[in-house]
Amino acid sequence: MIVAMPPMAPENLGKHMKTSLPHSVSARGMDTLDEAYASFARRYPGETGRRQPVHTVYGGAHLFQADTARRLGNLALATLGEYAPDALRFARAVGLPGAEKLPSSASKASALEREFAASPEKLRRENRAAWLAHTVYSRVLEKLEREPVEDFRIDFEDGYGNRPDAEEDQHAKLAAEEVARGMSDGSLPPFIGIRIKPFSQELRERGIGTLELFMRTLCETTRGRLPENFVVTLPKVVIPEQPAALASLLEGLESTLRIEKGLLRFELMIETTQAILNERGESNLPRLLDASAGRCVAAHFGTYDYTASCNITAAHQTMTHPACDFAKHMMQVAFAGTGIWLSDGATNVLPVAPHRAQKGKRLTRAQCNENRDAVHRAWKLHYEHIQHSLLSAYYQGWDLHPAQLPTRYAAVYSFFLEGLDSAAGRLKNFVEKAAKSALVGDVFDDAATGQGLLNYFLRAINCGAISEAEAERLTGIAPEELHLGSFLKILKNRTN
Repeated sequence: MIVAMPPMAPENLGKHMKTSLPHSVSARGMDTLDEAYASFARRYPGETGRRQPVHTVYGGAHLFQADTARRLGNLALATLGEYAPDALRFARAVGLPGAEKLPSSASKASALEREFAASPEKLRRENRAAWLAHTVYSRVLEKLEREPVEDFRIDFEDGYGNRPDAEEDQHAKLAAEEVARGMSDGSLPPFIGIRIKPFSQELRERGIGTLELFMRTLCETTRGRLPENFVVTLPKVVIPEQPAALASLLEGLESTLRIEKGLLRFELMIETTQAILNERGESNLPRLLDASAGRCVAAHFGTYDYTASCNITAAHQTMTHPACDFAKHMMQVAFAGTGIWLSDGATNVLPVAPHRAQKGKRLTRAQCNENRDAVHRAWKLHYEHIQHSLLSAYYQGWDLHPAQLPTRYAAVYSFFLEGLDSAAGRLKNFVEKAAKSALVGDVFDDAATGQGLLNYFLRAINCGAISEAEAERLTGIAPEELHLGSFLKILKNRTN
């Protein structure tokens, strides 16, 4: 969010400045400038401070049930218990900062665990790597128990495949009924939606039919209510006419099903080169957004379809490929300040054990070791990919398997915890400096940095990396101030 913090109302700034130009001459130019500023503000409203999920978990529509999120959390906890039953083993497996210095002996590990239980702050001062390992592990466990999935996408595309129409029709109805049951039971994640088939010439009718059946069944079952933060995902977007068609379809569904106008939103999947640059060599991304008629809330990057469209061989189709970094930076440049959420793609090397015990036959020690090593390798890769995304300011990504949930939260939590002290000190100083400037009538012109620091804490709190109490202790900003989501509003409240 690019903002400035004037010490007085904007209409009073420069009120008494004199100019030799006739008022009519200067007014003509200023009227045009004011119109341009208003248009700019509408286009780039900035971040709202609203919670953005740290991931989207994709699962085939034929498998979705009302308690899917809880079942995924249970599977994640089971995997964690089997392959990393304590904080230090998990830290070494994923490669947390300083993990290589942690002790491997059971007695020393137990001693550190007791120290953390007795005084986390003391351990933080004396052995930061051990404190980080125990803090991350304990918060990952708590997250998997409390809210294992933040966003789930019921998938009718790649995770579902092409099936007979009657079968997909039935699954669309069943998925809607399960969403309705989850609403009633309170078992849905905070964010949820469906991914339909792309609006290509071959598949658009199938995508439209699935969306209409799902929405009609859901509204009939819930008497017109939708889940909180419901969204439709449109994959493989290449031309503006595709989001325009979806926007028109959603408007028609709202009218037919008596849904509140504007409530149905969607996200675009950017997974082709044509979505980045059009036939004239111009960025296609602003045109896709314009065509969305105000209904687009997010843009998700599709790693593997995009790299395939660049003719990159399968062995090198990874989230960290330079081609992906280029495309994602184009997305950042196009959507910065618009309020559109950005999401990275998925790690397709899954933490799955290669050996399974057969009935009446236990795994050998060698097979158990191979299972552990395979899961740890996949965890470490997943962790590194997420860290790469976070360093590039992509705070959301895809997860494809329940065993990826521990590393998703570990990577996000370690990212925020590692930079916590520095960010807290800077934010505290910024608030104090800005408040003093306002009191004495000086102009504080670095509010954008203050907002960025505030956003850091809002994201950390929303995902569970830190608590509101910790944020207040470190920054001096009370929870009710944090909930304002605006650096300028915090200053205004403090100076009034």
